[in-house]
Amino acid sequence: MVRLLHYSDIENVYDDPERAGRLAACISDLHGPDALVVGTGDNTAPGVLALVARGRQALEFFTAIDATVETFGNHDFDFGPDATRELVADSPQTWVSTNVYDGPGEVPEVPLGADSGDELDSVFGAAEGVVPWTVETVAGADVGVFGVTDPATDSLNPMAADLAFTDPYEAAERAAGLLRSEGVDHVVAASHLGGGDDELARRADVDLVLGGHVHTERAEEVDGVLCTRPGVNGEAVLEIELTGDGATATRHDPSDWSPNERLADALRERMHAAGLDQVVGHVDEPIERTEGTIHGGESRVGNLVADAYRYAADADVGLQNAGGIRLGDDLAGDVTLADLISTVPFEEPVVTVELTGAELLDAFRQMSAAVVDFGEPHWWHGHVSGAEIVWDDSERELLEARVAGEPVDPDGTYRVATPEYLLHSDHEFPAIEERHRAAEHGIQHDVLAEYIRDHGLDARIEGRIRRVSGGVRAGRVAGEGENEDATGVLAEPTDE
Repeated sequence: MVRLLHYSDIENVYDDPERAGRLAACISDLHGPDALVVGTGDNTAPGVLALVARGRQALEFFTAIDATVETFGNHDFDFGPDATRELVADSPQTWVSTNVYDGPGEVPEVPLGADSGDELDSVFGAAEGVVPWTVETVAGADVGVFGVTDPATDSLNPMAADLAFTDPYEAAERAAGLLRSEGVDHVVAASHLGGGDDELARRADVDLVLGGHVHTERAEEVDGVLCTRPGVNGEAVLEIELTGDGATATRHDPSDWSPNERLADALRERMHAAGLDQVVGHVDEPIERTEGTIHGGESRVGNLVADAYRYAADADVGLQNAGGIRLGDDLAGDVTLADLISTVPFEEPVVTVELTGAELLDAFRQMSAAVVDFGEPHWWHGHVSGAEIVWDDSERELLEARVAGEPVDPDGTYRVATPEYLLHSDHEFPAIEERHRAAEHGIQHDVLAEYIRDHGLDARIEGRIRRVSGGVRAGRVAGEGENEDATGVLAEPTDE
């Protein structure tokens, strides 16, 4: 029997040194001669320390857990390909990638099923040690592990725009076939495809898919292949037992472990040296950054960020994509610069875009996962300032949209402050494009800090976004006497 210890998308875990220490202690304690430690991307960034250390804070973690194999996630390119190459060169584990190349000219035209894998020596980072796959011998078994990355990474992350991402399923089929031809006992896919893992399990001849990218936990079979995800920010470690008869997964909670103090102290020292403990503001009622608050509709943290953008740009509307607000500890008590960077940890500016009213209405519709297929089916993708929106979940319909209290005029023009990322992404808010750019402002977390210094942290739920169901019409939503819960979401009207 072979055990695989699976972690992924730990992102800003480094910003809480104790939590990072517990995660490392958990993995180290479960490690052993019959185990492989496999990471499946976004384990170097984003986050506060990642921004300061350009991802290199992860090297201390990789060493502490005696990592075996890692593949690339979209955020592992946050500081550009050269920084990623340097990190790979200094990492203790083996990096595997079958579908990432330096550019179109470096992608070999190799027929699927070719007998030799030599052509794949041109994968990104090959000179620094990246390989398409690796064969690890553990507990008397040969385990072949290959890596695949979301082919939309160059859209999700502008810093990866010069790289080429080929079809991951063709690459996986070929890698699995070559590993089988070498006679390995098990074939494992280390995947940063998110929702694409199901197709990967169906198309490639693999025994196990270790997944990431989507920030929800998973352990379920697809066509007899176990597919796992450990969630985000080190909330879980999955231990998979792999035998000739299949695979089973056990979840471990790192909070049950005492922290690795050596790692925790090293991360604390990095944080202190960067001067990130400067207090920016104070909040009495903690502001949550959970999946439910960020992706559920209107939230206090979403309102805070969107307000900051609108204020900085003197815009009609502030718009923040929900995925750009990272999950993490509550903003509570004295809020530091580190807390704000942790909330929006990207070195990208806030920009003003000019949209027609019709385009703005399209952007409002694209807040629903029912319109834009990204992430989980129930997710809500946006937060606003200066606008009020009513959306019918059951009918998948925008019932009402107002800016400054007035209905959106499809023929009007609106200035919208938003992260620059949305100008490049095809995944979130495709209605907003580079051609709409009108002005550029400060870096996101700097804009947020300036706003808090001027206006404080009095973020409240105000009914900016109302998600209804059951065919409640806009005219009724605007009236009084409806049932409204504490989140500002309208419930189904009663018969009374």
